[in-house]
Amino acid sequence: MKSNDKTKPLAVARAVLARNLSGEAQALTSVCSAHPLALRAALSAARAAGQITLVEATCNQVNQYGGYTGMTPADFVAMVHDAAADEHVPPDTILLGGDHLGPQPWRDAPAEVAMAKARMMVDAYVRAGFAKIHLDCSMRCADDPDILPESVIAERAATLAVAAENATSDVAPIYVIGTEVPPPGGMGEGHAIIATDPDHVAATWEAHRIAFDAVGLGEAFARVCAIVVQPGLDFGNETVVHFDASAARRLSTKVTSLSGAVFEAHSTDYQRPQAYSDLVRGHFAILKVGPAATFAVREATYGLNMLAAELEGDDWPDVRDALDSAMLDNPRHWTGHYAPAAPQLARLRHYSWSDRIRYYWTVPSVQKAVTELFTRLDATNWPLPLVSQYLPQQYDAIADAKLAPRCDVIVKDFVVRALSPYYSASRPHPLSGKEP
Repeated sequence: MKSNDKTKPLAVARAVLARNLSGEAQALTSVCSAHPLALRAALSAARAAGQITLVEATCNQVNQYGGYTGMTPADFVAMVHDAAADEHVPPDTILLGGDHLGPQPWRDAPAEVAMAKARMMVDAYVRAGFAKIHLDCSMRCADDPDILPESVIAERAATLAVAAENATSDVAPIYVIGTEVPPPGGMGEGHAIIATDPDHVAATWEAHRIAFDAVGLGEAFARVCAIVVQPGLDFGNETVVHFDASAARRLSTKVTSLSGAVFEAHSTDYQRPQAYSDLVRGHFAILKVGPAATFAVREATYGLNMLAAELEGDDWPDVRDALDSAMLDNPRHWTGHYAPAAPQLARLRHYSWSDRIRYYWTVPSVQKAVTELFTRLDATNWPLPLVSQYLPQQYDAIADAKLAPRCDVIVKDFVVRALSPYYSASRPHPLSGKEP
């Protein structure tokens, strides 16, 4: 990414957050996904809404060793910009973020080892062009006590900020802090979901301010744009805890003490559409979404898979079988998330809201099945009764020739529908070419 490509989206992002604090319906939708079609859908939806596209990669997805996607930060940046070129989205309307950057991928190692790798990761992210950096050192490492003191979490975050500042050659990054962070993909079942105590927000903020000052980064702390809090929402495998604006009111008023920063809300997937407008009004001005995007990819792909299975005379590839085999061959991405009690285990592998299936789209056997299915279906006439049965939301547009009966188009449409309530909750962004 060219250095001047980051200047405009950073300026827009900061203006959006400032307008939110002044009471305007302005927010950033942050799409955390490494799936190419999900990214294309996000780029398309943001452009249509007159908003910049904020795309984030997590430390588990993407890191200096490849993460579960096999991509380094530079690889991820290249993929996003390839997707932007496909969607005719200018690079200077894209803001790249690093999510949960910290020792998470190496937490089974001693803290010294894990943090050394975390610093290398932050360096790689910033050098690759990521400009929004979430510093998350809330998890314990192998030799840590069961509960980390706030001061230790903040001190570790500050050392990562040093790595980010040292890697900066052009545009200084903005930061997100916060220790009340749901793990990537949501909390799961059986957890009480309570909005963050406003006093805890103040303690976290002050601990990080002191830690940044201690390493000479007072100016960098002024670029902390948000703090992660729990608004009182989440999702499990088959349940969703919906946002209650009244229960978060005390927390919302605390934003005035954060020196111009806003709240960042994680795990906002699957909320009712009104919730996103309520969140924006409550100054939860950065809304993170991840599994909902790839859940939509899976929904669309399975619909296409079932449509193909109805066509006579062909032995169509079965993407669901390919994914199930991949998950059973390498269960480490899902076994800790689904109780081993049996009857619904197979169902949860495919249909859980936490969408652990997202880890398996890059498995070669799965990629082969998807490519063959899409290639053959794209060359086949789709009978409209089957479209009505398996793609009912797309039927009218396909029947009226407003939506091409092509697999990548259908998958993108599913994802755009999943993301549209986010973009609808914010007005067009300043400098977007549309009037806010």
